[in-house]
Amino acid sequence: MAAIDVTKVSEPDGPEAVRIRRLTYGDVPGVLSIERRSFPAPWSLAMFVLELSKPSGICLAAVGEDGLAGFLICSRYADVWHLMNVAVDPDRRRRGIAESLIEAMLDEGARDARYTLEVRVSNFGAIAMYERLGFRRAGRRRRYYSDNGEDALIMWLGEPGIF
Repeated sequence: MAAIDVTKVSEPDGPEAVRIRRLTYGDVPGVLSIERRSFPAPWSLAMFVLELSKPSGICLAAVGEDGLAGFLICSRYADVWHLMNVAVDPDRRRRGIAESLIEAMLDEGARDARYTLEVRVSNFGAIAMYERLGFRRAGRRRRYYSDNGEDALIMWLGEPGIF
């Protein structure tokens, strides 16, 4: 995948230019830093290394002037793409970076493919972003998150399937 230069204008902090490129093993320290500051139950180093080693996955980095701003991990299972993890540095959120990563994922994986994801039911900002991108609510996974037992909302882009 060729690098994509993306500039997003966002509120409240103004525009942030990022370049979307493939995530590399060299990015893992920055990924772990963002992951640990973003989620109460962060992925382990081994989980990221495993996903990066899959040749069929889409692993993307958003890089700004100050380095890694965010990342995305998407795996393919049969004929369905599963958006496994997307995170943006907490100091750089609400500037369109996650949306840029997802748009690049859709370009690489094919816009007419089927995509699914899980998101915390309390993560209203992420749910709204996914809906703007065309994802639709398709169900719940009860007590999905191990840190607090919160439900996950299942969302699909394209025709929902059994997954």
